[in-house]
Amino acid sequence: MHLKKSIEKAKQQREAAQRTAVADLFTQEKAESPVSKDTGTDSPENTEVAEASSTGAENNFRKWTPPVYRQSRSIEVDLNKLSQNRLVCMFPDAPEAEYYKVLRANIQRRTRLKKWNTIMITSVQPGEGKTLTAINLALSFARELNHTVMLVDCDLRRQSIRRYLNLPGDKGIIDYLENDCALKDIIVWPNIDKLTLISGGRITANSSELIGSPKMRALVEEMKNRYGDRYLIFDVPPIMSGADAIAFAPMVDCIVMVVEEGRTSVAEVKKALEMIPAEKFLGFVLNRSTAPMSRYYY
Repeated sequence: MHLKKSIEKAKQQREAAQRTAVADLFTQEKAESPVSKDTGTDSPENTEVAEASSTGAENNFRKWTPPVYRQSRSIEVDLNKLSQNRLVCMFPDAPEAEYYKVLRANIQRRTRLKKWNTIMITSVQPGEGKTLTAINLALSFARELNHTVMLVDCDLRRQSIRRYLNLPGDKGIIDYLENDCALKDIIVWPNIDKLTLISGGRITANSSELIGSPKMRALVEEMKNRYGDRYLIFDVPPIMSGADAIAFAPMVDCIVMVVEEGRTSVAEVKKALEMIPAEKFLGFVLNRSTAPMSRYYY
C-alpha cells in the first residue's frame, strides 16, 4: 500500500511538472540557444531550450527557470519498473531516498566551493552498485530547485543505465564518438523534470581507447562549460576491471568511489585509490551498509 501511494504521488508530481513546462511555452518567450558554428547539431546546447540561468549579481533579481526539452528524445518511464529496480529517489516518500539526499548534500558542499560540476562514479570491482548509485544520485539532484543534471553512461562494455530505467537503447555515446551521430539524437529526456541522460547503443571491446579519446575529452569539456547550473554524472567502469576509469579520470572534476561493505578488502581499496588522481577523489559511498544514516556516506 505504501509503495502504491509513493508511485501515485510520483506520477502526480511528474504530470504537474509536465503541465508547467507546456504552460511555460505559451506564457514565456524561451530563448533559443545559439547554433553550433560547425554543424548546428552536435552542440549540447541544441538539446535544451531554456531561459539561461543567471550568474553574478543578476542572481539576486532573476528567478531561475527550468529548461524545456524540445529537441531531446522524449521517452516515458514506467514507474513500476523503476520501483522494482530500486530507483528509490523517484519516489518522494521512500525512506531510502534520504541516504541519497545526504550524499547529494555532501557532494554539493564539496563541489560548490571549487565550482566543480563533473562527477565520475566508479567502484573498485564489478557488482558493488555504482550504476544504481549513479542513477539514484542523478534523480536526487534533479529534485533540487535551481539546477539540472545529465547522466551519461560511460560503461561502454555494459550500458546498464537504460536497463535500470527500462528504456530503449538504440543509440549511445559510441554512436557519437565513432559514427559522428548528432549529440541531440543520443540525448534522452525520460519525462523526469530537469534530468537528461545518454545510455544505449552498441557495446565495444575498445572501450578504453574511446573513453580516453580526444573527441571524448572535447565532449566532456563542452558539456561542462555549456551550462553553469548543470551537474554531469558519469557512470564509469570499475577501476580494477580495466583501463577505462584510469583513462577517463583526468577529464572530470571529481571522483566518487562505491565500495560494498564486507566484500571489498582494504588492500583492494588502497590499490584502486593509487590508480586515480588523489586531488580529484571526493569520497566513498559505502553500499549495502548496516551503519546508521549519519555514518552511511563519506
